[in-house]
Amino acid sequence: INDSEGHPSSSHQALKGTSKWATSLESLLEDPEGVKRFREFLKKEFSEENVLFWLACEEFKKTQGKKQMQEKAKEIYMTFLSSKASSQVNVEGQSRLSETILETPHPLMFQKLQDQIFNLMKYDSYSRFLKSDIFLNHKKCEEQEENSPEAQTAAKRASRIYNT
Repeated sequence: INDSEGHPSSSHQALKGTSKWATSLESLLEDPEGVKRFREFLKKEFSEENVLFWLACEEFKKTQGKKQMQEKAKEIYMTFLSSKASSQVNVEGQSRLSETILETPHPLMFQKLQDQIFNLMKYDSYSRFLKSDIFLNHKKCEEQEENSPEAQTAAKRASRIYNT
């Protein structure tokens, strides 16, 4: 896809903030501010554990060393998956999970469960988030900042610099 001048379009990369968050749950989860706002929303819906579990699994995949992996796996299990978990997530096959899986951890050991939670967020919470006051108010603030006289003059200065 090219823009009007024949240059490759980079509109997807140029999107920021709420515009980027609205493109996909993946885009939202790549942005620390987006994650913060989504967590705020999920907290109000009493389902913040879903995004916390997803984030913990992402972090777990990067863990190096068997000992660290065992510790992190146990932490994830005790926090989100155990029947006594403080922030238990609701996933299929949870009742079959036991602590024995923690003895031989591997980076993708939680992948199926993480995918379930991702899909739950994507097809349930995410669409409600995009209609929520948290999202809409943040979007309104962004738009006001973009339309402020300071932002416009900065943009004009930048265009003069690059178009000379």
